[in-house]
Amino acid sequence: MTKRTITQLKADACETPLSSELDVQVQHIIQKTTKSGKPYKELILTDSSDQFTLKLWENTPQFNTVDTLPEHASLRLHGDWTQNQYGIEGVRWDFRELSAEELAEFLTGDSQTAQRQAKDWSDILQMTSQILDPRLHAICQVFIQEYGDKFRRTAAARKNHHARRGGIIEHVAQMMRCAHAICSVYPKLNKDLLTAGVLFHDCGKLWENTYPETGFTQSYQIHGEMLGHIPLGIELTNKLWQKLLDSETASSWSTLQPSNEDVRLHLLHLIASHHGSYEFGSPTLPRTPEAQALHHIDNLDAKYEMYEQGYRRGQELAPNIVERQFPLPANLIRPLTSFQETAMTDKHTPQEQQIVTATKEEIAPISTPVSVSPKNPQSSQSSQSITPPIQKTQEHPAPAPDTSAAPTSASPSNLAKAPSQPAHTDTQEDENAGHFFENELF
Repeated sequence: MTKRTITQLKADACETPLSSELDVQVQHIIQKTTKSGKPYKELILTDSSDQFTLKLWENTPQFNTVDTLPEHASLRLHGDWTQNQYGIEGVRWDFRELSAEELAEFLTGDSQTAQRQAKDWSDILQMTSQILDPRLHAICQVFIQEYGDKFRRTAAARKNHHARRGGIIEHVAQMMRCAHAICSVYPKLNKDLLTAGVLFHDCGKLWENTYPETGFTQSYQIHGEMLGHIPLGIELTNKLWQKLLDSETASSWSTLQPSNEDVRLHLLHLIASHHGSYEFGSPTLPRTPEAQALHHIDNLDAKYEMYEQGYRRGQELAPNIVERQFPLPANLIRPLTSFQETAMTDKHTPQEQQIVTATKEEIAPISTPVSVSPKNPQSSQSSQSITPPIQKTQEHPAPAPDTSAAPTSASPSNLAKAPSQPAHTDTQEDENAGHFFENELF
């Protein structure tokens, strides 16, 4: 029987039963009743990649068995699985608890996620080590040393994006890559500040979205609930900054420019403003180019992950149309696939390939003298060179030039010979509008 992760099961399962095993951890067991008063239970199950809800009906043997499980039990499910608009359902399935060896392997996560997050963490270490400002470099290193292990098992959110153990590592690494790319286009951006801001912008989620050392269930903590990750991030950054100022490391910083206080304040501003608006929880608005860049980088990576999740999980309503993924505003459209030049090259004849190759070369614009006719009063210089117009086949002729435009170098005699402009009608506009569409819509 094939073993799958939750993500893989969601991708593969359909209305036809699929035989599979999967290792999960019980996040919650919720007792509910149907509209007719019949009891049932919902198991919230999770692994390193995703989570799903499995319903247990009172006429199944698992209905009573799950009550004997320890809290957050780790299980191996095996059986047949279907998937419809209501989610994953089990058909002739059962479970058992994982052995100690199986549990140790389960907690490392699936191999694909583990490899991806290991690469992301390595990239974070590399990019923060390249920070030139000694203050920002030092505070990043202290954070990694003291909180790195906890950071690596923290999620970026509870459910909307990167909502998995270690998800914040994937989010921060991709944001750093994006920040470095943007700094190459906008070189006036402070790359050191932006890199440090990416690392610290969500550090308060260590008390809001972290996982225990031996599980895949996000706990709730009083500090995260009462303060939120932005105030907690500001508090943590201030604490680490003061710790550095009191150390021998900072003895040579007093003469540096910009000053220590300016660097601290700008870093705190990135944390405080990264949600971009008051309505989304930022206590202040982005007031520097780096703050604005961080806000949009954060939003882009979060939204991109939401689209990816929507394409994987969402129900297809019609070809290439997928149901809305909260909090995105509308149903999703599958993206346009990239043009595959190699595939086209294989289909070209040698003669056609020569034409394709020629189009890639830089060709100067072709100019040719055009003589002025009485029907073109806008151009009176017979020696003027212009790019020849592209000939198009039209069902209706293009409207003549507007003679009410600003005065040109045309002579009065030519202007006198210009024919009067035909009146433009709504009917003509409606008829021409249809040519914007390749296919008939109406």
